[in-house]
Amino acid sequence: QVQLVESGGGLVQAGGSLRLSCVASGRTFSWYTMGWFRQAPGKEREFVAAISWSGVYADSVKGRFTISRDNSKNTVSLQMNSLKPEDTAVYYCAARYNSGYVSTDGDEYQFWGQGTQVTVSS
Repeated sequence: QVQLVESGGGLVQAGGSLRLSCVASGRTFSWYTMGWFRQAPGKEREFVAAISWSGVYADSVKGRFTISRDNSKNTVSLQMNSLKPEDTAVYYCAARYNSGYVSTDGDEYQFWGQGTQVTVSS
């Protein structure tokens, strides 16, 4: 079992930056692919980024967001730059047992955090 706790959300103006962090419990953090997903009001959950050994990104955030992990600290981070109002959503951290590929499908992730709100004003 893995417990995930996100932090770092908040209110920022368009063009600004935020850094989200997710701390995982357990001693086998390196065994998991870690992902970030988001859900805006009235919309379906969507993939943002994920990392096993290297990062994979949604086209909508490529070049603006960077995902990274520190296995020694059981932490995955999402650096978000050049934020846009359409980035406004609740952002969720998720974990998936490594299986040889980085999944962008949220249904394949077994563990989820409680979410953190990101609001980008225009």
